[in-house]
Amino acid sequence: MKTEVKKLEGSKREITIEVSDDTVKNKFEEVFKRIGEKAKVPGFRPGHIPRDILEKHFSGDAHHQVMNELIPDVYTKAVEKEGLEVLEVPHVSDVKLDRKTLSFKAQVEVMPEINLKAYKGITVKYQKAAVSADDLKRHMDSLKESRKIDTMDDSFAKAMGFPSLAELEKAIERQMLIQKENLQRQKVENQLIEHLGKGMDLKLPQSLVDKQLQDLLRQAKMDLAMKGFPKDKIAEQEKVMVEKLTPEARKQVEVYLLLAAVAKKENIALDEHMPQRVVELLFKEADWQVSGEVL
Repeated sequence: MKTEVKKLEGSKREITIEVSDDTVKNKFEEVFKRIGEKAKVPGFRPGHIPRDILEKHFSGDAHHQVMNELIPDVYTKAVEKEGLEVLEVPHVSDVKLDRKTLSFKAQVEVMPEINLKAYKGITVKYQKAAVSADDLKRHMDSLKESRKIDTMDDSFAKAMGFPSLAELEKAIERQMLIQKENLQRQKVENQLIEHLGKGMDLKLPQSLVDKQLQDLLRQAKMDLAMKGFPKDKIAEQEKVMVEKLTPEARKQVEVYLLLAAVAKKENIALDEHMPQRVVELLFKEADWQVSGEVL
């Protein structure tokens, strides 16, 4: 197999592929054998049709079958040979096939090359989360108002499923603390990812951006449908939603690519768990500057 990779704009590549060994010949033999087992030609029993008769009646069918079966297989081997991380289905062109040789071109989009900065020992600022008495009071007052009650006491707490008002307050305090800790964690995660991408001019693969945009658009449409918006009204908003969601789609793709670059260096599998595993690694390796101010 001969392969040649040509760099195109951005992360697009054109692979020229040629196979001229027994691969093509053997595939034709395999296809004609399958055709001969089922073909119907007057005067001959299926499976006993001479090859020259098969060639005369079914050469066109065989040509198409060989092309349709061989191109995907040869393409996959070429991608593996060149070590390309392909992001989309290839656009195949310039196909030439005879009984000895198959050649074609495949245009694809690949994962961009990212030269990471040091990602261990990143300085991050973190404030310990705590719930103040004022925080808790404001929350309890809000709960009291939303329930339209005059007094919050043990009987109210019991109606909420707690043995006493004190236990209800403890539960709410724990919930508020978890929310604040999650918020702080998200801030630290943003700091880490911002550091990874600082100063980089990433050329985002359009295929990934388009896919992410479609996912966001589909979710936005579902949200509107759940709120009772009719289909025609949702359709009218699609152009506006696309404009609004495109920056977010680009941002999400950028984050994914940065995390994937770290994953490759750390031999972390690029599966659905990859982002969380990489973030945990960055957290573990970060240089934490912790302050004790109450948030």
